[in-house]
Amino acid sequence: MTHIGLIGLGRMGGNMRERLRAAGIEVTGYDHNPEITDVPSVDALIAALPSPRVVWVMVPAGAITDAVITELAAKLSEGDLVIDGGNTRFTEDDRHAAMLAERGIRFVDVGVSGGIWGLENGYGLMVGGERADVEELMPVFDALRPEGPREEGFVHAGPIGAGHYVKMVHNGIEYGLMQAYAEGFELLERAERVHDVAGSFRAWQRGTVVRSWLLDLMVRALDEDADLSEIEGYVDDSGEGRWTVEEAIANAVPMPAISASLFARFESRQDDSPAMKAVAALRNQFGGHSIKKA
Repeated sequence: MTHIGLIGLGRMGGNMRERLRAAGIEVTGYDHNPEITDVPSVDALIAALPSPRVVWVMVPAGAITDAVITELAAKLSEGDLVIDGGNTRFTEDDRHAAMLAERGIRFVDVGVSGGIWGLENGYGLMVGGERADVEELMPVFDALRPEGPREEGFVHAGPIGAGHYVKMVHNGIEYGLMQAYAEGFELLERAERVHDVAGSFRAWQRGTVVRSWLLDLMVRALDEDADLSEIEGYVDDSGEGRWTVEEAIANAVPMPAISASLFARFESRQDDSPAMKAVAALRNQFGGHSIKKA
């Protein structure tokens, strides 16, 4: 596997193209933005790829992903392979796979974590699909994942849909972790006897049990804006936190922390909150998600 197509060259896709090329994988990328695209159209991308073609779709989940995969189903050939690396709901994977299978086109779903830091650090990859298809794609996955043991940055989680299911749960956990740091930030800000909130978070980075990459990003955000006064405490949710809670209900799994963190995001849209400023700052740090200026 030495040449793939990549549709979607935004915050994630553009960096993935660069990381793949640095590892010796040839990438032909298409994006609607003429300043960053390699080819002028999806047709030109398909024509540039060797057969059997591999096309990685890295566009926003939902209607846009659906439209791109529908277009590829009409234009690719039997034996080609489509990868959906966006945050698609796992139930959509079944539909997309069936639509592609009607044309003899293979499908693999990949949950991708790493945000805007993936180019430098590598991407955590959670994959669903047929074993033979996943094995064929391993040079691509190995180029994208972090250095070190494969199993610490990559998993073939199961059949089609399993990759996005694991990524959904990953993002649900992320909601809960961010909310915990955020509530701690608000309490420290409120306590009159604590004079160095940013320093308190920094002191947790080495020897404590709450150290993590999210904590490092929290410190980075506080270094840039010590009291987060430049940020409005408004936080979007991508949908995956909702899906995680819905799956918890469907499977009778108690999930009080993640559920509460999701509802806290809804609350952020009503009143400005120091804790929600912290969550907004963290989302901006790891994923480049937009923030609202205060």
